[in-house]
Amino acid sequence: SGFHPESEESSSLLETAVSVLQSSYLDSTSQDGFQYSQAILVENNVFLSELKAFAQAKEAAGYSQEELEETFAFLLFDNEEEAKEVCQTGLRVNSSSISTLGDPAKGVYISKYADYLHPRPWYHGKSGYIVICKLIKGKVKVVSENYTTSYTCPSPGYDCHVAVSRSNTPSKTSHCQAFEQSQYYVYEVSDGSAAERPRQICPYIVI
Repeated sequence: SGFHPESEESSSLLETAVSVLQSSYLDSTSQDGFQYSQAILVENNVFLSELKAFAQAKEAAGYSQEELEETFAFLLFDNEEEAKEVCQTGLRVNSSSISTLGDPAKGVYISKYADYLHPRPWYHGKSGYIVICKLIKGKVKVVSENYTTSYTCPSPGYDCHVAVSRSNTPSKTSHCQAFEQSQYYVYEVSDGSAAERPRQICPYIVI
């Protein structure tokens, strides 16, 4: 019967996805902690062209190559439907329960590390779907975490908030804190109103 190209392709996609995930762990012990079984490439030309358009607009605005560099960020879902929905409709505002880095109605949250995707740690036997996204961080502003209900607004001239980095080792930080501190808060504001779906995040692979 020979090899079917799609199975070969999906295995190399799985390898790509796993290497992205493994190079994005915060905690070195995570290397042995996760098993990944299946990868699906998200092919959404709208999101890809919007990511490119975002990069071009920012390049024209004088952003550095470093600011325009594509990186990866991660979302975790319990079920496949939710994961697929994000791949179809994109990551939209009002989708986060976190509010420490910025108003969840004006931007979106996405995880920097592939092993801190939820406020609570994974327990043995738990499974889920990770959406690996391409991200252009643009101009990043470091903000202090805000636990009040008067949320931090998107900062004019920036595209992303990150938390003040602390030199805590993961063992000293609670999982929840490590999760919150390693979020990107990403937004796109034009003429004073926030885009419902920031163009700088593009779903890439579901695993």
